[in-house]
This record gives sequence, structure tokens and C-alpha cells, in this order.
Amino acid sequence: MKTGLLMSIATTVSFLCTYLLNLTMENAEQYFAIVATVALDGVFGMIAGARREGFKTFKALRILTTGVVWIVFLTTLLIIEKGFPGTSWLSETIILPFVFFQIVSALKNASMAGFIEAKLLVEILDKIDLHKGMRKKD
Repeated sequence: MKTGLLMSIATTVSFLCTYLLNLTMENAEQYFAIVATVALDGVFGMIAGARREGFKTFKALRILTTGVVWIVFLTTLLIIEKGFPGTSWLSETIILPFVFFQIVSALKNASMAGFIEAKLLVEILDKIDLHKGMRKKD
């Protein structure tokens, strides 16, 4: 009796782990994109924060929670896309804005850390928001 139950549990866990491994390997670039953008923003954020107010461990740990949350979102979206073929647009629609805002945040953090001049950052952001018009030059 116990052996049958343990075998059922082991089989189910093995199936889930294999399924998630295959899903991850088939979409490795998307997972790497999430990890890379969160890490880029996080590293520049830690450097900027350390220069501004000193290193804060709880703020640095937010990098991990942000990464895990977005990986879970991506995994869920990819499972939905695989289960319902007409939803292949779903991950791009939800994940790309996140990636875009993380990159903008990384640019801001890099500027605050002193790696990008504020003037150059303003120029980059102005080019992103062309529909808002250009800033007045003093």
C-alpha cells in the first residue's frame, strides 16, 4: 500500500519536473532575458543605493524576489500558450513591457550610480518618449 502511494507521488513529481525542464529548455532565451534584465537593473540599483544611503540587504534581496516572480509569470504564460495554441501572443504582450521598464529602470540606476551622465540619460529618455515632445533647452 505505501509503496504504491510513494510510486504515484514519485511519478507525478518526475513528470512535473521533466515537463518544466523541457519547457525551460525550449524557451531558454526568454528565461535568460528575464534574469539578465532583473540582474542588470539590480546591480546598478545596488551600486546607486550603496553610494546614496549605504548597502541595504533587504533592498538587494528584492532582486531575487522580482526575478522569481517574473520567472513564475513567464512559466505560467508559456504553459498557457502550450495548452491553448491560439494564445501564442500572450507572453510577448505581458513580458515585453516588463523587460522594457526594467531596462529603463537600469538606465536610471546606471545614471544615479554615475555610469551614465544625466544629460545623456535625458537624451535617451526623450528619444523613447518622442510623442511627448522635446524638453526646453535652458
